[in-house]
Amino acid sequence: MRPSVLVLIGVLGAAFLSMGVYAAVGRGRDADATRKGTRLFVGGLDFLVHWFLWALAPAERLFLSLGFTPDVFNFTGLGFGLASGVALGLGELELGGWAIALGGISDILDGRIARALNVASPYGKFIDSTLDRFVEVFAFLGLVVYFRDRPIGAFLAAASMAGSLLVSYAQARGETVAVSGSGGLMQRAERLVLMCLVCLIDPTLSAWRGWAEGTAVLGVLALMSLATFATAVHRTVWIARRLRS
Repeated sequence: MRPSVLVLIGVLGAAFLSMGVYAAVGRGRDADATRKGTRLFVGGLDFLVHWFLWALAPAERLFLSLGFTPDVFNFTGLGFGLASGVALGLGELELGGWAIALGGISDILDGRIARALNVASPYGKFIDSTLDRFVEVFAFLGLVVYFRDRPIGAFLAAASMAGSLLVSYAQARGETVAVSGSGGLMQRAERLVLMCLVCLIDPTLSAWRGWAEGTAVLGVLALMSLATFATAVHRTVWIARRLRS
């Protein structure tokens, strides 16, 4: 068994164990996530959101005590995003998956630390959301390169990137006319979770099933491209109706 598989099994085992502890001690919903209305897969996996933030809390307190600022995590996340694109483009799916995961954690921490320090600002909101787009584009471009010999894969990676940008653009334009366009099935959190997990498990799953490596990634990209465009349409229609009324 490859070392990377053992690492993944160990991480998943620790995660499931901590979920049991979280449930046993009766931890409730995270107050910050509840205020923000954070949801995962239209509320179906909200338990995972609040468990993960509970598990991340010790690291958050440590970084606060060390004087870390939100910008540290903004640019750390950007670095992990670039690393994920390079790794995926080189065919290192598992390494790319871990980089996506670490970039996602950095993205969570920058906002939570900003709110904990009471330094949330228009600058922070702008730089956070803009760098998030860079991070996603890096990952999708890496997959375009990875699938350069499989046109359908390159197309699906490009379509997923386009759909993701349209989702974000619809919300951003809605906010400029004072209408919130959030919501939908395939928001950034869902995209990160799916991308991270499929990149981590694809090599092992493909070897076990006798598939060409990248087959599972292809399936997820097909789902993501359809769901992101559907989410973008949903947001566009929602905002347009609100403005007309």
